[in-house]
Amino acid sequence: MTRTIQQLFDLTGKTALVTGGSRGLGLQMAHALGEAGARVMLSSRKAEDLEQAVAQLQASGIDARWIAADCAVESDIRRLADETLERMGPVDILVNNAGATWGAPAEDHPVAAWDKVMNLNVRGYFILSQHIAKHSMIARRSGRIINLASIAGLGGNPSGLQTLAYNTSKGAVINFTRALAAEWGQYGITVNAICPGFFPSRMTAGTLKALGEERLASHAPLKRLGDDEDLKGLCVLFASDAGKHITGQWLAVDGGVSALIGG
Repeated sequence: MTRTIQQLFDLTGKTALVTGGSRGLGLQMAHALGEAGARVMLSSRKAEDLEQAVAQLQASGIDARWIAADCAVESDIRRLADETLERMGPVDILVNNAGATWGAPAEDHPVAAWDKVMNLNVRGYFILSQHIAKHSMIARRSGRIINLASIAGLGGNPSGLQTLAYNTSKGAVINFTRALAAEWGQYGITVNAICPGFFPSRMTAGTLKALGEERLASHAPLKRLGDDEDLKGLCVLFASDAGKHITGQWLAVDGGVSALIGG
């Protein structure tokens, strides 16, 4: 029997792992998954931030837990995956969200900073996806992987920002998503990417201060920045059976900016 829309979006009984989940976009998506019925494991580097985030989720009636880990460090990534599987059981939904940026002119961009961005934004996604898939998703022929890319991965910076490593890493995430989806579709695993535009957050604070919120908002056809609920719907779509026939795709959540830059 064909399910109702409420049934298709229902995540009751599912388990989600969200990296970079203690604040910002990661915490917003954790709320969305939990509100749809999933149990949620949060991860980021700082235990204090995670405690506060989990308390917030639990106050909303969400079954949430946390593990502190640095997703730029392979041993930490594998420990995070193994501890999650041990404490929560099979992982149905993986949200690769942990990320970093660095601002510098391309001609003076530090190699160490380039490596830091690439290690977290690309290498970390690969290692965690591989580990969770091998130990949880492939054998069960089921899984949802959601990668956080960015509209910065769709081209250059029309606003004149100098974030070469970040843009490159997010472009890599988009093609990583496509290639992984093509390879793992045979296992019933969907892999999709979300490309946010500007959302006020700790990561974007410097840009917002330098360019101004009004100026950045003016570049979007909708004349606004993202808010605390704009990623929720797409996250649950990609995570649920409502999106079971969608894989290898990216979608911008940016107020229409990507429509202007040829994304």
